[in-house]
Amino acid sequence: MISVLILTRDEERNLPGCLESVAWSDDVHVYDSYSGDRTVEIARERGARVTQRAFDDYASQRNAALHGVEFAHPWVLVLDADERVPAPLQHEILRFVSAPPDGVAACRIRRRDFLYGTWLRHAQLSAWYIRLVRPIRVRYAREVNEVLKVEGRIADLREAFDHYPFSRGMRHWLDKHNAYSSMEARLALGSRRGAVPYSLRAALLGRDFNDRRYHQKELFYRLPARPLIKFLFLYVLKRGFLDGRAGFTYAMLQAIYEYMIVLKTREIEVAGRDPAAAMVTRQGETNVPDIR
Repeated sequence: MISVLILTRDEERNLPGCLESVAWSDDVHVYDSYSGDRTVEIARERGARVTQRAFDDYASQRNAALHGVEFAHPWVLVLDADERVPAPLQHEILRFVSAPPDGVAACRIRRRDFLYGTWLRHAQLSAWYIRLVRPIRVRYAREVNEVLKVEGRIADLREAFDHYPFSRGMRHWLDKHNAYSSMEARLALGSRRGAVPYSLRAALLGRDFNDRRYHQKELFYRLPARPLIKFLFLYVLKRGFLDGRAGFTYAMLQAIYEYMIVLKTREIEVAGRDPAAAMVTRQGETNVPDIR
């Protein structure tokens, strides 16, 4: 068997469906950022073990969960509450952990994102995520849109899991990405100033998928017209237009999100030169919602 880790904050709407999709596991853990709704109550009612920790950033929260929780099994499936594990993936995971290949420390699993009931088959930024891991061999980096560093080989599974990022409505998605963009702006500015290690060679030719993605993000920070590039990448190059209205909507939302990062990066730069602007920026930062 395997253990399951679900990270939550105010997920009373999504959590029941997620827990139902992993009811086959005998070791389910909910790692909660002090929810203000019935998330913890629902988790305990359904037999999940609950741990709570104050949220600081995404990488730290996930690392604290992976390395602080006492799992019953060496393999852990990491999920968010708005994700579901269909039966075909369940069966594949159980087969895999019964006889894992030598040296494999984690598995990438394809994720299917849904908007308006439509699978964004083409418009996804990335369809592959490392979610089945041996905690002693992995660690998260980056405070937002975190990247998983793996000590060992990474295998790919064939079946997919489902993700419903708009299950709590468009407003929640926008609020969440407003918070993300504030974090990303700080990272982008640090990257420009050389605070983040960056390699063009690793971004283009890196053999490790996760490491390559990390450096590609740093390369992207250096490009002009990023919102337009992101829209064209998703809608034209990745053929998001084949996903219909949902594909266009998602590509536009991602472009808007990128523009928010651009604007907030400029705001931080101006604040560094103008004390009055710095005060406004700090006030805005304190009002960013803590969204898990």
